Amino acid sequence: MSEVERTTTIPDEIAILPLLGTVAYPQTIMPLAIGQPESIRLIDDLMAGQRIVGLMALKNEDERPNPVLPEDFYQLGSAAVVHKLMKLPDGTLRAAMQVLERIEIVEIIQTEPYYRAKIRVMPDALAESEQLEVTALMRSIGTIASQIAPLIPQFPTELLNSVLSEEDPRRLAYLVASYARMSVTDRQAVLAEPSIKQKLLKLNEVLTRELNVLQIGQQIQSQVQDEMSKTQREYVLREQLKAIRKELGENNEQEVEVDRLAEQIEAAGMSAEAHQQAMRELDRLRQMPTAAAEYSVIRGYLETLIALPWQKRSDDTIDVAQATEVLDADHYGLDEIKERILDYLAVRELRRKRSPERDPGRGAILCFVGPPGVGKTSLGRSIAKAMNREFVRLSLGGVHDEAEIRGHRRTYIGAMPGSLIQAIRRSGVNNPVVLLDEIDKLSSDHRGDPTSAMLEVLDPAQNTNFRDHYLDVAWDLSPVMFIATANTLQTIPAPLRDRLEIIQLGSYTMREKYEIASRYLVPEQREQHSLAPNEVEIDHEALLVAIEEYTREAGVRNLEQQIGTLMRKAARQVALGSATPIVLDPAKTREYLGKRRYFSEIHERTDRPGIVTGLVWTPVGGDIIFIEATKMTGRGNFALSGQLGDVMKESARAALSWVRAEGEAYGIDPNFAQHYDLHVHVPAGAQPKDGPSAGIAMATALVSLLTGRVLRDDVAMTGEITLRGKVLPIGGVREKVLAAHRAGIRTIILPQRNLADLDEIPADVLAEVQFHGVEHVGQVIELALRAEASEAPVSVPESAVMPNLFQSDVEVLVH
Repeated sequence: MSEVERTTTIPDEIAILPLLGTVAYPQTIMPLAIGQPESIRLIDDLMAGQRIVGLMALKNEDERPNPVLPEDFYQLGSAAVVHKLMKLPDGTLRAAMQVLERIEIVEIIQTEPYYRAKIRVMPDALAESEQLEVTALMRSIGTIASQIAPLIPQFPTELLNSVLSEEDPRRLAYLVASYARMSVTDRQAVLAEPSIKQKLLKLNEVLTRELNVLQIGQQIQSQVQDEMSKTQREYVLREQLKAIRKELGENNEQEVEVDRLAEQIEAAGMSAEAHQQAMRELDRLRQMPTAAAEYSVIRGYLETLIALPWQKRSDDTIDVAQATEVLDADHYGLDEIKERILDYLAVRELRRKRSPERDPGRGAILCFVGPPGVGKTSLGRSIAKAMNREFVRLSLGGVHDEAEIRGHRRTYIGAMPGSLIQAIRRSGVNNPVVLLDEIDKLSSDHRGDPTSAMLEVLDPAQNTNFRDHYLDVAWDLSPVMFIATANTLQTIPAPLRDRLEIIQLGSYTMREKYEIASRYLVPEQREQHSLAPNEVEIDHEALLVAIEEYTREAGVRNLEQQIGTLMRKAARQVALGSATPIVLDPAKTREYLGKRRYFSEIHERTDRPGIVTGLVWTPVGGDIIFIEATKMTGRGNFALSGQLGDVMKESARAALSWVRAEGEAYGIDPNFAQHYDLHVHVPAGAQPKDGPSAGIAMATALVSLLTGRVLRDDVAMTGEITLRGKVLPIGGVREKVLAAHRAGIRTIILPQRNLADLDEIPADVLAEVQFHGVEHVGQVIELALRAEASEAPVSVPESAVMPNLFQSDVEVLVH
């Protein structure tokens, strides 16, 4: 017994610390990691007193309950004194506990902030009559431990010496129990046993079982080693057996498999080159032992060749009338897109009928370009349906290895065909409709350029002899109809873009989103959630709430997710037995979808001088931006921020130069730069921006700032500016107008020459938005800014000297 154990008196009332996954045994030093707030509080309180705590094991050894209740831990445990304590930087504690004696909880007297209890000490019993049996058990445990030690790698020698030299049966029992492999239940059973003899008996059983497990494991390892030697011996014997069977004229399993592959090769209808290659590999397979590593490689290659649809094809028929019905049934609106698709299909059908010698697949490749969620993939699926062909989608997003298109050469371990050949194999025919999804996301690196591989795939003059690296034989891709999709054309290389017939898909209007949701999304989501039409109904206003308050996107993908959320909420109500039909009105829609996500920020963001609403185009649709200009005391420096590209920076400088040259006509003091620096910022700062179309917006922001006139909160603008104040045309008008309409803007200023693009705008949007065509930025200022100034215009003393704003010290900030 240690000095601490001899001199420490265990009080009748102590705090209780639950332990997860372990049991504290008397006469041992126990390390503890303490991280629970209540446990840390307990230890902190202990350090000011006697430092004695009750350690009780939790019954669930895998997970700590929250909160811990009295029935969650055993009522019998051990009392311990905090021997050493260390606080870590993360706030947790590491403690060394000197475990003293067994204790039992009599009564819980405190539950907060941690448990305290009345306890009684439970000494271990050792009868004089049991001394001989205890001695025998101690020797038995020492013998078993000596047998276990060599079977466990890196078994601590000090532990074995301690077990063999320990003369106190109680200390030996708890020492062995601390290190033995036992569950918490078994550990607690050892602690709860009042008799030292019974403790040693149980530990003897545990160690004997562990010794048997280790011995069996060693036997298994020995058998594995013997099996490896046996395999080598069997290989030699099998080769001898093969020679004997060959002399006797008998067939073996390998020959049966080779004959089966030969029959399948003949039935596959391969091309002459592929048939010759397959037979050559089959001959190699015949001469190769089945245990050889290359045997399975050759067999896999032959099975791939056999599985390809060399002669299987769909009986495709192009009926333009039927195609019209399919497109109209699957998609709302998109009239111009449907017209172009039908024209394309009509040409293919006429070429097939009137010029059968010409390959009907030698026409242009359709490429649908537009924001996410506008129906690009579903249009490709509808085309395949209209043509009665198999449809397979090939995702190219993130592909940066040429081998993913052309396949890996068979010399590599784990080689496989390219994704294109695999897609054709999955389709089961040699003339499927293959959708090359996200072709704009192809990228190149040191492993090759996949766009170069796509050039061969999409070129009718080359793809009749497409050679996959894995197959190493020509495959005719001309029967395949390829359709591509992309979010933007900017990242598609020019040679690849030249092979595509571009069809632009724009953003949906509010009306189109409503019609798509009511006709397609609601029925689909209702069916996916196993709801009948008479169980859930969504009224007109509820759909508009979901569209306007919870989505702001070019397509309808997020809208579909929101409708899915509504259906899940309704499904739960139906499952709970609520009365049907459940009618989703605006109030219930807001309740199910949570707090509103999108608000009109136009008034709040443009209610002071120097802030203008601009329009931009992005690969995911149009959007509005707020251009902010501010002034501060300085010496005429001009700062730009917001991750602006070079073109946008030049637009800002051109706008500033025009304001300096023409600003006096609008009441701007020509010497304003003597005492002021100007800063133009385009949020959000984390998103890169570029392009010339914000020129007139930047000029208007500067005029607004320097005159104190505020922008009308229903106005947005887009257009390029020249040094003479001319407004030049820009692109992406349709997407920008739809973005402004979604944001609640009802007056849009466009370059005069862009008014011709308004025929692309849906009629319902044209009816709600007023357009102004301008040729000079002066017209923009008169249309966009309020007549009265909300702040005093900038003025400086007449004696001020104007510095040169075009010196080399102009500061450009890009954050």
